[in-house]
Amino acid sequence: MRRSRVVSSLFAKRVDDIPKSFIREILKVIDDPEIISFAGGLPNPEFFPVEEIKEAASKVLTDDGTNVLQYSTTEGYLPLREYIADRYFKRQGLKISPEEILITNGSQQGLDLIGKTFLDEGDGVIIEEPGYLGAIQSFSFYRPKFHPIQLLEDGVDLEVLKDTLAENDCKLFYGVPNFQNPSGITYSDQRRREVAQLLEESNTIFVEDDPYGELRFIGEDIPSMKNYLKENTILLGSFSKIVAPAFRLGWVAMSKEKMEKVIVAKQAADLHSNYFAQRVIYKYLIDNDIDQHISKIKEAYGRQREAMVNSIKEYFPPEVSCTEPEGGMFLWVTLPEGISALDIFELAIKEQVAFVPGSPFYVNDKGNNTLRLNYSNVAEKKIEKGIMSLAKVIKSAL
Repeated sequence: MRRSRVVSSLFAKRVDDIPKSFIREILKVIDDPEIISFAGGLPNPEFFPVEEIKEAASKVLTDDGTNVLQYSTTEGYLPLREYIADRYFKRQGLKISPEEILITNGSQQGLDLIGKTFLDEGDGVIIEEPGYLGAIQSFSFYRPKFHPIQLLEDGVDLEVLKDTLAENDCKLFYGVPNFQNPSGITYSDQRRREVAQLLEESNTIFVEDDPYGELRFIGEDIPSMKNYLKENTILLGSFSKIVAPAFRLGWVAMSKEKMEKVIVAKQAADLHSNYFAQRVIYKYLIDNDIDQHISKIKEAYGRQREAMVNSIKEYFPPEVSCTEPEGGMFLWVTLPEGISALDIFELAIKEQVAFVPGSPFYVNDKGNNTLRLNYSNVAEKKIEKGIMSLAKVIKSAL
């Protein structure tokens, strides 16, 4: 007994409260090529620019090999930050200086740095319901008080947001306005303006995570929340969905005043992100037409999304509903009340099809009858087959 108590005391209390990533655990279970997996949030590897990256890496090593293998600055490779700033202006009209951009190990590290820098135990954090699992896990290390707000068809429930801000002192509001993970929902322009106005009055910082914003294949682009909230917005971006996830390169953009503190947190974490990878991805970006590359991805994802939505409409029972995203990688399915997505998952695996049950995307005991489906990493023909199998399981449970 004494040894048990000593060993358990080695760990910080905050670690006890953090669950393993449900999605990562599922991916271990379904590591079988015969299973049609709608579970992972994976980009389609067919569009990884392998030859272009190979050429970029060779050029970087040939032209500046000794320097690219050296330590570098915490902020990140300046030309890459300039490229990101210029792209923000060209695509969205946002005036962000390179000094307001920090290169991170994926946008996931950006979330951790934001939590480390801004959150004390008990601080209020507003999140979408359902919300991005990676953000819930990352922020949970800093023991905030989560205030989940339900997502409607055009964004968060405005009345609940208004009441939440009035009744609680919330430091952050974390959201994914474009093709949200896990739901696929996009905030309308009107809802963005309304949310920004409420946050401006409360001084709550909006953390705008936008890994999918360039992957729109239906409708028109909608302005960033930063257009309406200005200095009180922190932007997160990533190269994972438009180039390749293995680089683990993302960024955070925020005012210089906030950035000073986040840089200190970054220095303490890892000194700087992979400098060689930064140089290679920059070389790739300036030597190739990234917009043409993204167009190919969008065209394919649009077809895959259409295949999944059409298959759901054809094979799922009418009691089941799903979102119809205009971009991104996911859609959200709601089963009838009383039907457990976890039970459906166990049955679906036997039919060699997998998905992510919805309950881990909530911070309370909700979402048991919901699930997330990913269409970006499954061929169109397999999508129909997988949805047919999943429909069979769902019908058997009704």
